[in-house]
Amino acid sequence: MKTATTKTKHSHNKKLIIGTLCAIGAAVCYGTNPLARFLYAEGMNIPSVLFWRFGLAWVIVALVMLFRAFSPLAASRESLRVSRREFLTLSALGLLFVFSSATLYTSFSLMPSGIASTILFTYPVMTAVIMSLFFRERATLPTIVSIVLSLAGVALLSFNDDGGTFSPLGILLVLISALTYALYIIVVDKSPLQMSSFKINFYVLFYCALGNLVYGLLTGQPLMLPPTPTACFWVGWLAVVPAIMALVMMVYAAKYLGSTPTAILGALEPTTAVLIGVFVFSEPFSPRLFLGIVLVLAAVTLVVLAKARHKA
Repeated sequence: MKTATTKTKHSHNKKLIIGTLCAIGAAVCYGTNPLARFLYAEGMNIPSVLFWRFGLAWVIVALVMLFRAFSPLAASRESLRVSRREFLTLSALGLLFVFSSATLYTSFSLMPSGIASTILFTYPVMTAVIMSLFFRERATLPTIVSIVLSLAGVALLSFNDDGGTFSPLGILLVLISALTYALYIIVVDKSPLQMSSFKINFYVLFYCALGNLVYGLLTGQPLMLPPTPTACFWVGWLAVVPAIMALVMMVYAAKYLGSTPTAILGALEPTTAVLIGVFVFSEPFSPRLFLGIVLVLAAVTLVVLAKARHKA
């Protein structure tokens, strides 16, 4: 007969397994963003790809929110109403995510998407730097070392096998994407928002869809419908897999596994993107690029572990 302690331990182990699988799943799902290149090949412009991706994801989240707001079957009720201060904060988050997504997806058309996704993964290091510069968090030795490692990694990833550099504009855009995502994380962390991730994403995804529609109009790239059933499939994939599924699994990963292990397992995100780039799109890969990827991942892991040790 099982004792209470045995049952508790079994339940804890089960949650750890679920949390680990969810963390891996979230990272792998988000790492499939480079599959947007299939839509570029179908002739769709970048604002249209992002509009349909975020628009469809917003519809899915909106249905979840309506269920939570009005269904008697919902475990907890959550209104869609927000205060003026919350609206301003959500607007800032939406604009930051518009810039982050637009610059990342544009970089996919200018340089290998796997390399771009790896450079994007420097955002935790950028977050640590911003917190040190503007929020008086002490710059520790691990933070300084991680900055050096990430800079070295990005430098290695900037050069192709012919000795030249990948598109300077592409590298700049993905660095802007990482910076704006780092700012997004800081705003979420420092703001007094008291709402579920679904509610936050309800407003953020709406801004993303609207922002990319405006972006397309301002740049003379009108909204395009997915031209083929294959394009419709990939739009659905980008809306469901790297957006909704990654979001849901990340929530369970943080809950059952903890934020630090979840962040470390996030290294599978750029790893997935690199594998997709190499095996699906025949992107270049070499020992030098491998070393660059390892340096970036090591820098991020160092930052995450140092932050966890500081909190402990």
